[in-house]
Formats: sequence, structure tokens, C-alpha cells
Amino acid sequence: MPGLASEPPRDEPPWQPWTAPAAIGVGFGLGLIFSVIVAVVASAGGSSISHPSPAVSLTGDFLFDGAFVVAALYFAGLRNRIRPSDFGFRAVRLKTAIGGVLAAAVSYYVLTAVYASALHLHGNEKLPKELGVGKSTAALIVAAIFVCVVAPMAEELFFRGFIFGALRKLRIVIGGRELGTWVAALVTAILFGLAHTGSAAPRYLVPLGLLGFVLCLLRWRTRSLYPCMALHSINNSLALGISQLHWNGGQIVALLVGSLCVIAGVTGPLASRQSLVA
Repeated sequence: MPGLASEPPRDEPPWQPWTAPAAIGVGFGLGLIFSVIVAVVASAGGSSISHPSPAVSLTGDFLFDGAFVVAALYFAGLRNRIRPSDFGFRAVRLKTAIGGVLAAAVSYYVLTAVYASALHLHGNEKLPKELGVGKSTAALIVAAIFVCVVAPMAEELFFRGFIFGALRKLRIVIGGRELGTWVAALVTAILFGLAHTGSAAPRYLVPLGLLGFVLCLLRWRTRSLYPCMALHSINNSLALGISQLHWNGGQIVALLVGSLCVIAGVTGPLASRQSLVA
């Protein structure tokens, strides 16, 4: 991506590549178990399984994302002490973070615009509607917290913090060039896109995969997870505010800034300043 350092410093976590597919399997399994439990409890309370209420959908989504976080933490601590810095919770200079986010955002939105234009795509992900954002203020608030705060934190920790980190330990040399990081980014991007199968039509999985790939490069170049969470939150806030809620500029900025502040407040204390990125 333009504007980022050409040779990022190496930073690899201690967990091995095999933990990536293991964490995916365990996370997905736990997510299904949680979903079944939520469905059973909701059904006992009179909720429809085929058309769940916003409260049921939101509960299921929170627990599903939580399942992947639990899986990542379990495998990360299986043979090693869990250190937030291994996931990418490292302090990064504001100039580096802003430059990386801008470069990644421009790359992603340009590629997405080309893709959408070529396929004449118009439409949005269905998840916010299923979460009842238009039915009540309470549902809107909780859905916004999930889409703009919880999902960026949980998904970045799992995909860019754990999966990408584990897969980068693979050594793939082609033509004398080490391509392990690029392969890891591609595989992580595909998994990231597929993880949204339930909330997006198949034709929108490619842009989500592109976002996942760009976020991997951002994580690699800045050595920090914070720019990734910021861009993920910004993207979700714009998508929710513009495409779903049709809010005005002031409301969207408030959503965006508020989401970033909450993420910073929750994850900021985990930051390691021993290797501050220049």
C-alpha cells in the first residue's frame, strides 16, 4: 500500500501455524453451541426460531464473536504466556497510524468501487436490519455497539491478531522470495470474507475479503492492531450510518468518534510501549 514503510520490522507471535485452523474449528463449534443455546432459550420464551427478535439476534451475534475470541486466547496460551503485544496491542505513533489507515482505506475503497462498478452492485449487508435497527432505539444502540465497537475489536483480535500471526510463521519461498506473509494475508482475507456469509450476500463477500486483506497488510506494516481496529470501526460506522440509517454528517461523525473512543478506552490499557512504532 502506498505511504507505508517498504520493509516493516518483523514481529511474530510464539504460537504455531497449526493453531490457526484449530482455533477456527473450536471457535466455530463454540459459536454453534452458543447459538443453539440462545435459540432454545428464546424458543422456550416464545420467540420464533425462524424469525428471531432483535434481542435474540444480538445476543447470538455477541456470543458468536465471543466464541472466536475465547478460542484465540485458549490456543495462544496453550504453551505460552499470553501477551497482548503478541496480538498486536502495541502503541503506535499517531502519524504512523493515520498514514497507515489512510493508505489502507484509499486502497480498499478504490478496489471496492472498481469491483462494484464492474458488477453493477447496489445494496447493503442484511445484518443491521436483522438486528432491528429500525424497530426501537434500544435495538439501534445495542446494534451500533456490536457493529461499530464489538465486532471490530473481536474480529481484529481473532483474524489479524491471532490467525494472521499464526499463519505468518509458515515459510513459503518462491523464486528466492519469502512470500509467507502474503500467503497468510490472502488466506486470512478469505476466511474473513467467509465468516460474514451469514450477514452478506455472496457477491459482497469479495469486498469483505478485500477489506480483510488490506487490514492484514495494515497490521503487518504498522506492527499494531490499533490501526486495524480503527479502520474496521470506521468502515462499519460509515456503512451503518450512511447505507442503513441514512443519517446526516453530524450523526455519522458522532457515531464514528464515539466508537473509536470506546475501543480506545477498552483496549488502550493493553498497549505495550516497549516497541513504539516510529
